[in-house]
Amino acid sequence: MITNRDMAVKVGVNADTHVRVTNGLMALEVDLVKGEYAYAGSKGFTLQAVRSGFRWHGREYHTGNYDRHVMAGQPEKIEDAFGTGVHAVIQHESDLLPGLEQHFYVYEGASFFISRVVVVGQEEIKVNRIAVVSTQAVSSGNETVPDEALHVLRVPYDNDKWVRYLTETAPLETESYEVTALFQPDSRSGLILGSISHDVWKTGIRVKGETPKRLDELEVYAGAADIMTRDSQPHGHVRGTRIESPLVFVGVYDDYRAGLEAYGEANTKVAPALTWEGGVPMGWNSWSAAMSTLDYELYTATSDFLKREVQPQGFHNENRLYINFDAFWDRLTPAEMEDALRRVRENGHRPGTYWTPFAFWGSPAGFGSPVEGTDGKYTYGDILLRDQDGEILPDIAGGLAIDPTHPGNLARIDWYMDKFVAEGFEYIKLDFMAHGALEGKHYNPDITTGIAAYNYGLSYLTDKLSPKRIGRPFFINLSIAPLFPYSYAHSRRISCDVFGTIQDSEYLLNSLTHGWWMNDTLYRFNDPDHAVIYKSFNQDSTTRHEGRSRLTASVISGTVLLLGDDFRHEEAAWRAKNWLGNEGIIEIARLGRTFVPVEGNLGKHAADTFVLTHPSEAGTAYIAVFNFDGAQSAQKTVSLARCGLDAHASYKVLDVWEDTVAEANETLVVELAPAESKILKLSPN
Repeated sequence: MITNRDMAVKVGVNADTHVRVTNGLMALEVDLVKGEYAYAGSKGFTLQAVRSGFRWHGREYHTGNYDRHVMAGQPEKIEDAFGTGVHAVIQHESDLLPGLEQHFYVYEGASFFISRVVVVGQEEIKVNRIAVVSTQAVSSGNETVPDEALHVLRVPYDNDKWVRYLTETAPLETESYEVTALFQPDSRSGLILGSISHDVWKTGIRVKGETPKRLDELEVYAGAADIMTRDSQPHGHVRGTRIESPLVFVGVYDDYRAGLEAYGEANTKVAPALTWEGGVPMGWNSWSAAMSTLDYELYTATSDFLKREVQPQGFHNENRLYINFDAFWDRLTPAEMEDALRRVRENGHRPGTYWTPFAFWGSPAGFGSPVEGTDGKYTYGDILLRDQDGEILPDIAGGLAIDPTHPGNLARIDWYMDKFVAEGFEYIKLDFMAHGALEGKHYNPDITTGIAAYNYGLSYLTDKLSPKRIGRPFFINLSIAPLFPYSYAHSRRISCDVFGTIQDSEYLLNSLTHGWWMNDTLYRFNDPDHAVIYKSFNQDSTTRHEGRSRLTASVISGTVLLLGDDFRHEEAAWRAKNWLGNEGIIEIARLGRTFVPVEGNLGKHAADTFVLTHPSEAGTAYIAVFNFDGAQSAQKTVSLARCGLDAHASYKVLDVWEDTVAEANETLVVELAPAESKILKLSPN
């Protein structure tokens, strides 16, 4: 046995048959005879007989198919953004196959490891699928514990078509995208697996279990392309003599929620999030209030109303509000737009706008229309994304995909971004972004995958709005968009469109239940969409409890806090003036922090209880509780210990909405009317 005793991470080689890498919190055991490895983490989670593989010439090959398995030299000591550790490489060799390398990164004091697979060819090869982690032996160590089935979290690829996060137990066959959590709901211990680099590949995570309480298959692979990624084409091939998979993060945590937060932070060590020095954006967005009927009068009247009636009561952040156009801003004439922006700025507000950089909404008759900024060199038909046979890709939600790499679209980005900057906008909502990440044949021959094209186009756009270039901050928001990559925007909507009913609030909170961890890791803020407190343009009016619950759901989400009503309605104005002056509620929103779900094993539904530890008051926490039943009252009993509070302490309980005070210890009993919610501030007595 040879051991590097000077490292907290220890590597041992036993008779050229096994390699063991351990740091006291986890262990990797590589079998150099079989070409597979095992991972053991804390809390009993293990992966056995793990292989890596790839698809080549129509067949799947894995490490077990190779003739020779060796450790490449001595492990390298590393110091990087993750800390101090060891990088070990296992080479798999065969005379008839491209070489295969498994790279392992293990760090001092970390319960996770990072892995990457590299396919190596003597000449150029092409690959469109790499399995980084593949096993048929997954164990939580608690299979015999009654009522403690292992739950699998499905994370959607994007937030389109009102897709939901989902937790399931075996028997199941599911696929998550980019990341998943396998967790025990009572103990909360969990295994987190996910990609942490997002420059070339879409990552899928396949999980299958045929019998209750048992998982039979687990695979983390690069090359996902299916109906959930909105693709009609197979994942693009990557070409070269060294084809790298994404970096994949695998770790066990006492609390899977801490694991998801650690996973979010791990991503930012590979690619930093886009920085934002300002506070939480607050204001208004036009979509719910008007949709396609947006006009000059509504836009300016909203700014005037908020300035006179609501802002003086405290609805603002650092005395700033954004007044944002959504789709159909082009219904205003140039003269109306100029005057509208002047009025908004006179009110001290910041104007925002809307654009779809990678989607074309016209009919075939519009294919011949010249692309803005190209002086007639390109038409819209030229810049549409096509398949390998030259056919235009099928539309998504009525929009055709535009090729992000086409020079005509780059000129179009130049034209629109220069226009928005010159007009004085300071916020942009970028919508239908998944169109830009579709697989297809791109104009730039060096870009062969959808995610590579998306990175290319979005990085170009973001650079056009950089403070260094334009001389002022410009807030970038992604609406309907893939979860990854993330480093081109300050916020991303965590759900699809959310309007004002209690069902809308529950749908939004399903996304918060499993996506809270993106706030201030991947993106500076989660975006809970426009908060409709009275009536969406296309819906009936809501009850006051519904409307206030919708506002509460936004406040606890992170959060970009944009209203979504037409305040020319008397009831909408009343609610704004009576609710948005609640300083305690607005102060929570100004924190820009997300509440964390208390429970997560809820199938397709949202948690009804969320908690936030106060950032500056020791021992103090906020608890938000919801009744998603619009017809029946409910009594909710909340365990303080389950919320992370001292079960033996006595707490003063302030109802932040009603400004009433009570006391609680051990449990908190909350009475809720139909569709009602409460935010309670608990401070030690």
